[in-house]
Amino acid sequence: MRLEDIRAVLGPADETLIAEVHQTGATPEELAEAWAWLHADEALISEGRPLPRGRVADLIAVLEAAEADMEE
Repeated sequence: MRLEDIRAVLGPADETLIAEVHQTGATPEELAEAWAWLHADEALISEGRPLPRGRVADLIAVLEAAEADMEE
């Protein structure tokens, strides 16, 4: 995934987060899906979408950890 792809979804992000996202090997579509799950999980569940697995779940964990670090 290209840096531009990551920034298109996450906006400004530090280099550590960008590297962690890149290391997952995810596609831009998987990153967008992970972002959607992180910020609108109730809506996606209401749509009947299956819970995230694989790289999407990995990305959610990375993004959650980054948000927790920012809150501290």
